[in-house]
Amino acid sequence: MGGVVELGRLGLLPRLRQMFRSRDVFVHDGAAMRRVHISSRNQIVAASCAAALTLVSGVGLIQFAVGAGEMSNGIATFASRQQELSAMETKLAALQTKVTTIKTTAQTHVARLEARQAFLAAMIKGEGSAGQLGAMLPAKSDKVDPAAADVVAMFDSIDAQQVAMAGEVRRAAEAKYRTAAYAVAKLGISPDRLRSGSMSGVGGPYEPITPDAKSTVAPKADPQFRALFNSWRQLDQLNKGIVAIPSQRPVTNTTLTSGFGVRSDPFRGGRAMHAGVDIPGPYGTPIYATADAVVGRTGWIGGYGNLVELEHGKGIQTRYGHLSSIVVAPGTRVKRGQLIALMGSTGRSTGNHLHYEVRIDGRAVNPMPFIQGNDYLASMQSRTTGTAVGGPITTKDGK
Repeated sequence: MGGVVELGRLGLLPRLRQMFRSRDVFVHDGAAMRRVHISSRNQIVAASCAAALTLVSGVGLIQFAVGAGEMSNGIATFASRQQELSAMETKLAALQTKVTTIKTTAQTHVARLEARQAFLAAMIKGEGSAGQLGAMLPAKSDKVDPAAADVVAMFDSIDAQQVAMAGEVRRAAEAKYRTAAYAVAKLGISPDRLRSGSMSGVGGPYEPITPDAKSTVAPKADPQFRALFNSWRQLDQLNKGIVAIPSQRPVTNTTLTSGFGVRSDPFRGGRAMHAGVDIPGPYGTPIYATADAVVGRTGWIGGYGNLVELEHGKGIQTRYGHLSSIVVAPGTRVKRGQLIALMGSTGRSTGNHLHYEVRIDGRAVNPMPFIQGNDYLASMQSRTTGTAVGGPITTKDGK
């Protein structure tokens, strides 16, 4: 009603009445014809309501269009943020992988350096058998991941020091080997005899560690440290063979009454070969093994009288003749310096003395170089542990 009044005030009502003049509408409901009168006023009110509905619908459409645009922009913004977040997560995962690689590589490198240090210490001190030391051989370094190159480079100085130390220890081992080989050669024994072949269970063959060896460790071993081990092994084998060399005096007093070689036979006269040396002494003088051995023959053996034969391995044998008493039995092991018999004058003898022989591969050689001894050989034979190479070693704290 208020709308119609307002139209009247504006002077529009007459025009609207002209547009919407009263009308009669006939409607047939299927049974009878009916007339319906529609006044101008009712038409104007209906048109106003329709216009109002149209206006409201238009405003709604505008608001929906605006809301749809804003929603589309929000979805695009959300998708962009999701892409940024996904990229950040990818970068974070790559960074975590890099950190893990650096950590693993650093730990592996440090473990390798520690293994080297332990191996060097064992080499220098001579601790452990060849098998144990071979198992301790540090592995060569694998290719370093570029991501960890800077971290590994921090250990370059320690790495270089250890390689230099390995070279020094190897040269020390080689120098000791030359000294021992020279001392052995002076006795007329080839160093190769002591490093290879084994007789009577003494010593053993030289077994270098090479890339072709049937070892799960050796093929992967660091070349510098494998070279050191081979030098040490060579020296160790020679030193173990040295225990077969008679180097101790068989009796305390080594004054000779007859030397090695051709002499005048005391019973028949004339020239005869004397295969050993005669060392005089009181009846019952203690007689000692001149090197580690297995007891061979004992008892009365022809002109030797009571005899003890010792098998030292490596084809080396000693004989002790004219004994008054024997205190060891065949097949038993004796140590260098162990009592084996007492001096006497049995067999083809003119008085109390020891007939002492050294034989190599069954051939008698002059015992005097062995009796006179060698400080280096004696020191090697006195060892009960492995071969120590010697030299200083720097620990982690520089001491």
